[in-house]
Amino acid sequence: MSEKPGSENRGSGNAGPSPSAVQASREVRAVISRLRRRILNAAEVEDLTLGQASVLARLSGKGGVTASELASAEGVRHQSMTATVASLATRALVVREPDPDDGRRLLITLTAEGHRRVEEGRQARTEWLAGQLQDKCTEEERRAVIATMAVLERLTHD
Repeated sequence: MSEKPGSENRGSGNAGPSPSAVQASREVRAVISRLRRRILNAAEVEDLTLGQASVLARLSGKGGVTASELASAEGVRHQSMTATVASLATRALVVREPDPDDGRRLLITLTAEGHRRVEEGRQARTEWLAGQLQDKCTEEERRAVIATMAVLERLTHD
């Protein structure tokens, strides 16, 4: 019975997670949570709430989406999403138009200004993180981050 190289450290599923797996889980979650907050703050969307910025990002690259679909994707109530969309529409960042296939539904899409804001935010976040990696990490550490991301990416696949 031969095992894949490196599989000796992988859990068999019988005894539960090893102490190192539990520690790694805690540390990854804590660091990702803090890093996510720092990255989001780097975009300085002072006039938008985090929820509004998230909706704009979700709409980017998509055709029309209903408020119900957005609410489900964001994990909020339909009424909350309706209020968020109304606020974004007031700022001319999204438009609501009748669904050509079902006139009772409204489809929400980004305006040109909404697209601009999403792209500006992405650029600011990318620049902030790249700057932090450049200023605070060695080349070897940056390569270690890249290798670690490959491991973490593997965890996202079933």
